[in-house]
Amino acid sequence: MQNSKSSLPALTLGAIGVVYGDIGTSVLYSVKEVFGSGHVPFTPANVYGVLSVLFWTLTVIVSLKYVTLVLRADNNGEGGLVAMLALASQTVKDKPRLSSTLFLVGMFGTSLFYGDGVITPAISVLSAVEGLEVISPHFTKAVIPLTLVILFLLFFVQKRGTAGIGKFFGPITVTWFACIALLGIHQIVGHPEILAALSPHYAVGFIWTNPGTTFIILGSVVLCVTGAEALYADLGHFGKKPIRLAWFSIAMPALTLNYFGQGALLLADPDAVKNPFFMMAPAWALLPLVIMATMATVIASQALITGAFSVTRQVIQLGYFPRFEVRHTSVKEMGQIYMPLVNWGLFVAIVLAVLLFRSSGNLAAAYGIAVTLDMLITTMLTFFVIRYRWNYPLALCLLATGFFFIVDMAFFASNLLKLFEGGWFPLLIGGTVFTLMMTWRKGRELLHRKLQADALDLRQFLESTWRHPPTRVPGTAVFLSGEPGTVPHALLHNLKHNKVLHERNIFVTVRNHEVPWVGLDKRVESESLGGDCWEVIINYGFKNEPDVPAALAQLRTLGCTFEAMSTSYFLSRDVIIPRMNNSMAHWREKLFAQMHKNASRVSDFLHLPSNSVVELGSKIEL
Repeated sequence: MQNSKSSLPALTLGAIGVVYGDIGTSVLYSVKEVFGSGHVPFTPANVYGVLSVLFWTLTVIVSLKYVTLVLRADNNGEGGLVAMLALASQTVKDKPRLSSTLFLVGMFGTSLFYGDGVITPAISVLSAVEGLEVISPHFTKAVIPLTLVILFLLFFVQKRGTAGIGKFFGPITVTWFACIALLGIHQIVGHPEILAALSPHYAVGFIWTNPGTTFIILGSVVLCVTGAEALYADLGHFGKKPIRLAWFSIAMPALTLNYFGQGALLLADPDAVKNPFFMMAPAWALLPLVIMATMATVIASQALITGAFSVTRQVIQLGYFPRFEVRHTSVKEMGQIYMPLVNWGLFVAIVLAVLLFRSSGNLAAAYGIAVTLDMLITTMLTFFVIRYRWNYPLALCLLATGFFFIVDMAFFASNLLKLFEGGWFPLLIGGTVFTLMMTWRKGRELLHRKLQADALDLRQFLESTWRHPPTRVPGTAVFLSGEPGTVPHALLHNLKHNKVLHERNIFVTVRNHEVPWVGLDKRVESESLGGDCWEVIINYGFKNEPDVPAALAQLRTLGCTFEAMSTSYFLSRDVIIPRMNNSMAHWREKLFAQMHKNASRVSDFLHLPSNSVVELGSKIEL
């Protein structure tokens, strides 16, 4: 959650760097792609119309939908599709089928984030480096290699964390916004009449006159709102007020001035349509502008990579992904993490995107389907929040979200036209991630069902054990159990092979909840089972950092003696054996078994001390 001690100016500066880095670089390619599509005849009237459409797209989608409405739908101060999903499903938990359907839709939206996460860094960095072509055509051959080098360096430094370079994000992005605003003002001074396009009647007139063309170019217009979802996703880091202040005071004015500056340039020089952003700058400023644009796009990509780490960990906590290795890159900031598998998986996919599409123009065709579908899903989930959680009248809810739903649907439908030109690429990535999520979730359900069918009741087992007690040895044994009230496999194996029982035994079940945070006052639930045995449930939200030893330390205040130095942790290491059954396709069983095998160690994920962990293996047939 955001640091309440941080000042509003500091939080606003941080929001500019992290939240608006992505949307701030959309000026590099939005106007170029709208006119470069070849569907809009180049006339002064169309320049006015297109600029008006761009401006009112920013106003409706970003200013009204996200900044004004969606930011209000926080989940204990947290934002993002995962937080919205948890909030929406909780509001209709008395309707199980609707709740599970919403969860399914929300998880599909979350999986699309990865598709968007591949296209956005690729198109941003590539469009910045393409500025070199404006300086000289001789640089054309260097664009792709240089783009790949920049991207490799960006992903290579992730393991060092963002603490060192993060403090420069805000100032560099503010400088970027100042540069694009000044470039726009410089052109607007020559053709101030372009500002008339701020009037919505130019957008309405363009749409009315060219309905078919408008529908087609919406797939390019949507490029101007790249990164809009970041507004909501970063709510927990900065808070509503800094995000809103940063948008209305810096980001939106700078973007508007630049877009209208590009429009003024096009009125003066129609040939500038090849790359209107870079052609706004005087010749002497081109190279510094390319460098500045590259820095801005790297920052935008950095925010997205960090977001991918954060979202992945939340999905793991919700039980839709296996455990991945998580490295903490800061001793002060809990949220600063590095996930090697996610990092290099994203890099490989981005490299494929760059090599496959080879230009920002081609990538623009791939961009849009995933992000507009995410926008649609956010709008749908918002309806359930404002209707069932805020209890607003049905008519008002339908009016508010219905308007945005129509807008989002228009953009999504337009982007479907680009499905075979490249739109399939982010959908393929999102669909693959969604398949992995659903396979893992279903596999865990089958595994849980199998374990429950074979499980013994813990109380009855202990009562029978006390009749013929085994040898008790000094120290504390902590047994991890998937379900409270059942005998952990590790306990059975320990008694079978070692024929001893520790003098103190704690049976621990870790529960993850569909809320961002679970406070320390609700972290631990414990119950004495007699014979110096305790049953403990540890509760975490999807943004909490699981740390079992830290949680068990609270037992001292609950009447249970817990000494870390004399404690051993017993875990069951299950090996999954796929078998043909009607519950899940055989290939998915094999996939689940492989995912289960390659998941990172439970001991690492729960922060158990490695020198105190005992793993006892068993084979389980699904």
